[in-house]
Amino acid sequence: MDTAPPRDSAELTYRDAAQADVPALVALIESAYRGESSRAGWTSEADILGGQRTDPQGVREVITAPGSRLMIVEGDGEPVACCQLEHRGDAAYFGMFAVRPDLQGAGLGRRIIAEAERRVRETWGVSEMHMTVISVREDLIAWYERRGYRRTGRMTPFPYGDERFGVPRRDDLAFELLVKVLV
Repeated sequence: MDTAPPRDSAELTYRDAAQADVPALVALIESAYRGESSRAGWTSEADILGGQRTDPQGVREVITAPGSRLMIVEGDGEPVACCQLEHRGDAAYFGMFAVRPDLQGAGLGRRIIAEAERRVRETWGVSEMHMTVISVREDLIAWYERRGYRRTGRMTPFPYGDERFGVPRRDDLAFELLVKVLV
């Protein structure tokens, strides 16, 4: 697989994922967050969580749920990133964001999140984007803050004991809600 990043945003294509994309999307998401392959990028959770990040059933649920879509981003015909977009009233939820580890740090994530925000404003007319981030991921939270997201201090407990979300390597995990007002 060619590891060169797409040369510019014109070379990226965005589309809603289909059932046939599930295996490639599971592999992409896992590679961005878990195991040794994730260490090639900066979004790895390998030091705080083992096990899986997602599975085929979880990806299929995002693709098929009403008011939900999984946007797949392709560069030169290959999946390079994805994100979940879900309509929740006046807000949209942004999740399952993954960028291929060898392409992280080159501005791709910034372009994708901007496109996701544009799409939810245009499609659903929402005024906010919400997301949850593991609260100990200070570097990742700082990245989102630079994109205009604000910490709310609203925490949701990590689902300890449910290995569908990973196997925790520490006992202080929680999800913090981040919010951005879309203008």
